[in-house]
Amino acid sequence: MQKIIFTEEFCQPENLHPFTLTRQIQDIRVGILTIREKWEKWLGLPSFDKWEDDYKDLDRSVRVDKNIGDDVFLMIHGNVLPTAKMIKAIPKLKNGEFISVNGNAGIVFRFTKKEIIEPHKIKVVKALTLKDKIKALQHPWEIFQWNQEAIEQDFELLTKKRKSHAISKTNIVIKPSKVFIEKGAKVEYSVLNASAGPIYIGKDAEVMEGCMIRGPFALGDHALLKMGSKVYGATSIGPYCVAAGEIKNSVLFGYSNKAHDGYLGDSVIGEWCNLGAGTSNSNLKNNAGEVTISTPKGHVTAGYKCGVLMGDYSRTMINTALNTGTVVGASCNVFGAGLTPKYLSSFSWGNDGIDRYQFDKAMADIENWKKLKGKKLSKNEKSILKYIFEHY
Repeated sequence: MQKIIFTEEFCQPENLHPFTLTRQIQDIRVGILTIREKWEKWLGLPSFDKWEDDYKDLDRSVRVDKNIGDDVFLMIHGNVLPTAKMIKAIPKLKNGEFISVNGNAGIVFRFTKKEIIEPHKIKVVKALTLKDKIKALQHPWEIFQWNQEAIEQDFELLTKKRKSHAISKTNIVIKPSKVFIEKGAKVEYSVLNASAGPIYIGKDAEVMEGCMIRGPFALGDHALLKMGSKVYGATSIGPYCVAAGEIKNSVLFGYSNKAHDGYLGDSVIGEWCNLGAGTSNSNLKNNAGEVTISTPKGHVTAGYKCGVLMGDYSRTMINTALNTGTVVGASCNVFGAGLTPKYLSSFSWGNDGIDRYQFDKAMADIENWKKLKGKKLSKNEKSILKYIFEHY
């Protein structure tokens, strides 16, 4: 049997802060699917994570040593988005061979335990070199910058040789061939314009009355778009999210809420976040200059448009004004007068950077939010958050 093992080695996950604080790169959502889900669906294989000897090594982590088992493994860089050309080339690999794109370092390695020289060291004998245009995530703002192409690719992957469920005649639909409705989804009395990109509505999701949607757009399984929402492409609203108001070129990973009016643009929101009523972000500086982002390696420019990059489990109070290019860490409670600072470290309490969210209270509050969606805080989640609290 073949299996995928994702690795973050050489991928510099620290550059994708704050989203890699709580997850491996391969679990970042770009388009409709996460990077992991893309590879699993393209290849039809289960996936695991390479043991990286850090605090995120959990249930799916695999040690690459002689005890790995008798399967054939494909080790894939976790920040690389698959392409049709790469998928076509993988079956040509033999044990001990790897795929190199445009003469650069390898990104897909095929091996068995016979090729393991010592723990986490694999013998390679030959490179299969491809000429291809690949995307390897290096910065968090690329998540929304690449979202249009990613939605389009995922749409083709998920809908190929499949027929959409019927679109209700109460809707106004432009280019219906690029609108796909999964089983159990509800869409009534809304405008669906897929002329600029596809529209995908996931299983048991709902688009309430009066919504105006321009593709590319994806609404994940069991997610909800509330009445009168205005959504511009390229936007992905992940599974079990609740969204409303005005949204443009943004990605919500999953289980998060932007359930009220307010603007969200050119932004990425992690899992289990909540934006209070009236929360809005700036995505363009008043002088129309380049937006600089705080990163672990200093300030980096992200182009002319960048809103908020919010880590998992963070929340804003009502009418919060998020500054252009704001980075919010994990488990922050964001409140205060005026524009937010450009950077809020994990477990921040308020905007002043003085007080800190107490760990036990933060965990209790996360438990409460998870109960609202019928979920519980797992031991793995708590272990990761404890490490972040103590080290970041």
